[in-house]
Amino acid sequence: MKTSGLITHFIYKFTQKRAQNIFIYTNIMARGFIDCHCHLSANEFTQDIDDVLLRAKMAGVKALVAVTEGASEFEKVIQLSKTYPGFVFPCFGIHPLQGSGQDLHSVKIQDLEPFLPLFQKYRADIIAVGEIGLDFTPWFANTTQEHDEQIKVFIKQLEISKELDLPVNVHSRSAAKVTIATMKELGIRQALLHNFAGKPSVAMEGVQAGFCFSFPPAVSKNEQRAKLIRQIPLEHICLETDSPALGIDKHVRNEPGNIMICCEYIAKVKGISSDVVMEVTTQNALRLFSKLKS
Repeated sequence: MKTSGLITHFIYKFTQKRAQNIFIYTNIMARGFIDCHCHLSANEFTQDIDDVLLRAKMAGVKALVAVTEGASEFEKVIQLSKTYPGFVFPCFGIHPLQGSGQDLHSVKIQDLEPFLPLFQKYRADIIAVGEIGLDFTPWFANTTQEHDEQIKVFIKQLEISKELDLPVNVHSRSAAKVTIATMKELGIRQALLHNFAGKPSVAMEGVQAGFCFSFPPAVSKNEQRAKLIRQIPLEHICLETDSPALGIDKHVRNEPGNIMICCEYIAKVKGISSDVVMEVTTQNALRLFSKLKS
């Protein structure tokens, strides 16, 4: 790709030593954004993915962590990573809610088990296990049986992440405390809790466990989330868009190119510059998703 070629030329021009190459590449990454949670395999992007990714690059995005919600997306996200190498980085995961629209329902172990071999088949390609987690929203999962089944699916995928030595990209709606407790019990060390909306006290349990938290553009409309962002140390925060959802206008498709919105909002809440937020969150992402460096 053209951008990748320019970066390679820039590095080669200044040095031929491999160690210095890595140093320069890291500095280049540090001056751009990493969208740590987006849904590039969503149907909303099918018609114009090239334009979407071009706009993301123009907005300063250097890498996109592309999560899945269901097994039907696995092959698609792998293909996207092959089409846009060094820019789109795939994850595999089964979301706690399956289906869509009127058919949205709590996940069952049968939604995961037939596809377990794909985690092994593509272990060299995926950089994290996600989007996984728990969603105890009452109108989707209001019984103990549904909660237990979600936890079963969640634990199985946490075990896969440990087996593959990969971080997890986690959803935790109406279940923040149980989600963090489950990860801690299984000895998870590398985790991103995306669009986190739990209590600050629960978030701090995650911080103490070494977990990171990310926030999409939509949080800029939520004063309650500002209190949470204020309390979580910047060293534990990453940026995300969760696109095509959770933009500033729920009626308009969100894109990775909107990453600056959440960056500027976090900077405003914390009273620091957006450059500092960009640099620190990018380093956090590189530390969390270690395959981004390779």
